[in-house]
Amino acid sequence: MSNSKLLLYTLSGVVFCISLIGMVIYGYKTFFIQTEKVESADYSYHFALIAEEADNEYWRQIEKGAKEAAAKHNIYLEYLAPTRANNDKLLKLLDRMISAKVDGIIVQGVQGERFVDLVHKAVEREIPIITVDSDVPNSERKAYVGTDNFQAGKLAGKALIDNTTGEQYVGIVTGRFNAINQQQRLKGFKEAIKDTPRIHVVDIEESNITSIGAAQATYSLLKQYPLINMFLGTSALDGIGIVDGIEEIAANEDFTIIGFDLLPETIHLLQEGAMNATIAQYPNKMGKKSVNVLFELQEQDILDDKIYTDTRIIEKGDLPPLQEGEIQ
Repeated sequence: MSNSKLLLYTLSGVVFCISLIGMVIYGYKTFFIQTEKVESADYSYHFALIAEEADNEYWRQIEKGAKEAAAKHNIYLEYLAPTRANNDKLLKLLDRMISAKVDGIIVQGVQGERFVDLVHKAVEREIPIITVDSDVPNSERKAYVGTDNFQAGKLAGKALIDNTTGEQYVGIVTGRFNAINQQQRLKGFKEAIKDTPRIHVVDIEESNITSIGAAQATYSLLKQYPLINMFLGTSALDGIGIVDGIEEIAANEDFTIIGFDLLPETIHLLQEGAMNATIAQYPNKMGKKSVNVLFELQEQDILDDKIYTDTRIIEKGDLPPLQEGEIQ
């Protein structure tokens, strides 16, 4: 091989190597983001709160209370939930947190053997489970924290009886047919009105725990049963949706409307007289109490496995009046 060819090959190889090194360095700087070494916070425990639906205002209030209590105990609290209410996805999240070996789990109770089996799996791994909002007492959960849903349903029945006279034909909008808490509220409501023959439950529709779904359910009920003159909503957004649905189809008619929970919009509807009453739950307190109970369970067992938070009937007269300038 001639010297000129050897020199040419050598130069070509050098150029190629320089180009390759340059490409590697450029690519590294372009696509690799260097992260500083961050020491993990020294938390006492890692808890998971698994909610029914991620951005549901009711569950966000539970999360807020839980995180306030967690901060006091130096606990890392992880909030997880399906984007939309979905039991299958919720149970997958529960299974994932059990596999992650967190120190404790707060979760909405779900009816069925799969939930019971997952709680048993957690117990085998010494992970205490607390149900919140909905209970599954036949599981090995350590405690339930939340509303006595049967009694809450009875309060709704009492509110109906106290707010009406004459024949009442009730259309019920419920969050989800397969939700334990909704079933218990309906059972309590029917128990409360069973000795009042002037009150008749006409039909029940599902809202899928959205205000739009509740409005659609209201519209459907009124189309099928024009005699309905009273509505009960059994989940947080149902009362709001019922008011919207009535405005669409029967804006000039009078209805008695009883909802659940004290979301800001519900309070406003009560203040302006669009809703007659609501059954107040206190999700912020549920969140705080559930974390406190789970914290206690890290050290010792507890005596009471049903810890009920407050519920009461709230009517317009229980709230401050709308101030001048507030949106009507």
